[in-house]
Amino acid sequence: MVTPHRILLDGGQTGTRVRITGGTTRDHLADPIHTDRPVVPQIAAAARESLGSLDVQVTQMAVGVSGLTPDATRPDELLAAVTDLGIDTVALAHDSVSAFLAANRFELGAVTASGTGVVTLGVGPAGTARVDGWGHMVGDAGSGYWIGRAGLDAALRAFDGRGPATVLEQAAVAEFGPLPELYMVVQAAADRVARIAAFARIVDDAARAGDAVAVHIDERAATELAGSVDAALARSGHGPDTAPRVSWMGNVLGHSTTIRARFVDLVEQSVPKVVVAPPHGDPLDGVGLLLDLPADHPLAEQVRRA
Repeated sequence: MVTPHRILLDGGQTGTRVRITGGTTRDHLADPIHTDRPVVPQIAAAARESLGSLDVQVTQMAVGVSGLTPDATRPDELLAAVTDLGIDTVALAHDSVSAFLAANRFELGAVTASGTGVVTLGVGPAGTARVDGWGHMVGDAGSGYWIGRAGLDAALRAFDGRGPATVLEQAAVAEFGPLPELYMVVQAAADRVARIAAFARIVDDAARAGDAVAVHIDERAATELAGSVDAALARSGHGPDTAPRVSWMGNVLGHSTTIRARFVDLVEQSVPKVVVAPPHGDPLDGVGLLLDLPADHPLAEQVRRA
C-alpha cells in the first residue's frame, strides 16, 4: 500500500507548524493563522508557501487551527483553494480536536492545550465538551498569556507598593524596560500577546527559585487548568464509573514542572479513576490523525471534511 503524501498544519496565534509526510518527513514554521480575518486564504497561502518548489505530490491536507469558529470552518472552500496543488482531500478542525488526538489518540478523556492561549476538550459517553478557549481578552485562564499578564500585574503592584515584593519586578524591567513606560511599550508592540505570554516562562523560573508571588501565580494557573478539565469531563459524560485519560499539550504544562505537578494532584483528587499521563505525540501527530479518525468516534462530528 502506497502511503499518500500529506501536508499537516497546526495553526496558532504565534506561528503555524507545518509537516509534509510521505517518504521524507519535513517540518518547518510558517506565519500565524489570525482568526480575526478570513482563515481559509491564510491556510491556503501557508500550504502554497510550504510546498514551494518541493518535488512532491501532496494529495491530502489536515489542519488544526487555534480559535477556529464554526462559521470559519469551511472545508469545501479550502479544498477549492488548494486543488491546483494536487490536493483532493482536506480535514479541518479546531486545534483542541487535534490536540486531543495528539495527547490521547482515540481514548476517551480530556486534554488541556495550554500555550499562548488555552482550551480544554472533553470526549466521553455524552459526546464532546469544549471549555474556555475564549481568547486572551476574556478567557484563556491558566494560559501562557494569563500567567505572563499575572506576572506583570504582580511586578507593577510591587513597584506601586500595592503588593508584596517579588523578583518579578526587576525581571519585568529587564524584559520590557522602565516600569513607568511598560504599558506604552506593550501597547505599541505588534506582537504584544506573544511578548506577554513569553513572560510566563520568567514567572515559572521565579517560582522554581522560590519567589512566593510567582509560586502563587503558578498555583492559580494549575487550579484554573484543573477546573477546566473537571468541567470538560463532567459535560462529556464522565462519572464515577468511567476511567478517563487526561493529558496535555503546549508549553505551560509541557515545560513547567511546578504547574504540571499541581495540576496532576488536583485532577487526581477530583476524579477518582482518572489516568493522568503524558501525551502520546506532538500537535502535528494529532493533526495527521484527523484524517484517520474512525467515523463512529465521538470526535468525528468535530472534524469537517471535503
